[in-house]
Amino acid sequence: MSHITTRTLDSGLSLVVERMPQLKSAALAWILPCGCAHDPLDKQGLSAMWSELLLRGAGSLDSRAHADALDRLGAGRSTNSGAFTFSITSSMIGERLGGVLPLLVDMVRAPRIAEDAIEPARDLCIQAIESLQDDPQERAVLEARRRHFPDPLGRSGLGTIDGLNALTRDDLHDRWHALAKPKGSILAAAGDVDAAKLADALESLLSGWTGATSEPKPGPTPARGYAHTNDPSNQVQIIVVHDAPPETDARGNPNRAALLEKFAIAVLSGGMSSRLFTHVRERKGLCYSVSAGYRGDRDFGAVTAYVGTTPDKAQDSLDTLLEQLREINTPNGAITPEEFQRASIGMKSGIVFSGESSAARASALAIDQRRFARSRSLDEILAMVNSVTLDEVNAYLTTRTLGTLTIQTLGPKPLTPPQ
Repeated sequence: MSHITTRTLDSGLSLVVERMPQLKSAALAWILPCGCAHDPLDKQGLSAMWSELLLRGAGSLDSRAHADALDRLGAGRSTNSGAFTFSITSSMIGERLGGVLPLLVDMVRAPRIAEDAIEPARDLCIQAIESLQDDPQERAVLEARRRHFPDPLGRSGLGTIDGLNALTRDDLHDRWHALAKPKGSILAAAGDVDAAKLADALESLLSGWTGATSEPKPGPTPARGYAHTNDPSNQVQIIVVHDAPPETDARGNPNRAALLEKFAIAVLSGGMSSRLFTHVRERKGLCYSVSAGYRGDRDFGAVTAYVGTTPDKAQDSLDTLLEQLREINTPNGAITPEEFQRASIGMKSGIVFSGESSAARASALAIDQRRFARSRSLDEILAMVNSVTLDEVNAYLTTRTLGTLTIQTLGPKPLTPPQ
């Protein structure tokens, strides 16, 4: 049976460990307060560059030597920038964790950020932005987020071309060391991990590392509403964003309303029997793709719905999508017992599957620790899902409002938004 232990190290770093005796693998998820929300307005792209540069050597090892050292241990690694946090993840056989750990600590405490690596990393980051021309859906999503969320929550993690071009090696080096501090950082480990041995090793490796980083305060909420981006293609991308409950309630606990929201979204977009697929795609044949998803964090939540269609069916697709998003809040659109059962089974299946992956568990532990100041076991999460009733979800939906929508379309001509 798995067991979760949590402790604060001398440096101030939060360490969360879940030993999963049924697994031979181990995974680490290290989140640091270095997300794109911390980027200066005129230098957006710092965190995107770090995602490249932290993989290009650390400590006494250059890029090739550092990669070779991890490969010899059979360890994978990746980096990712979010809004407020930057994550470094790694997976390996549990017995090799002791050899991998110093290499990852060097990535955080002593990244080389070598001068000869700056331009290749910058070129790759600029290419990622330019490649959006071939991904109209992602362009529409990024524009909708920018218009819906207050800055810096609505920023793209890719940065901007002007911001990337403005960055110097000193910017990248100095800003990393100014933000990558232990207080506000969380290291989670899952799988074949000895919590006591890991803590002892980290106390030694992190000796002398000090400091804290505070989160930026969000600015005012944008005007939202409807906007269109002209794109001379034979496709139309439709994005609708509305507010939803945050993951955390007023007391800092998991938000019951967010859980009920997830049930509603599972009914709307939980597979080929979901309402959006059935009504927008299957019955009316309006689109080639339709979906909705909930995105939540400690202090905010939102639902993003998407339709990909053709110009002649775009208006009907938008109207039908909005109809389905609103109808579920009405007595006529109440969730049926069959829909509730499918949603519950789907959510529980996802939870069970995540317990079979040490990497998934490590990431979930770190996210929980940041949101709730504690990490939940799979049994606790399953119990919460099992405790939800159909009547409770439908009662929640009668009080649910979508608020001011953000509607973003991208295609050859604008659509007519709702009043």
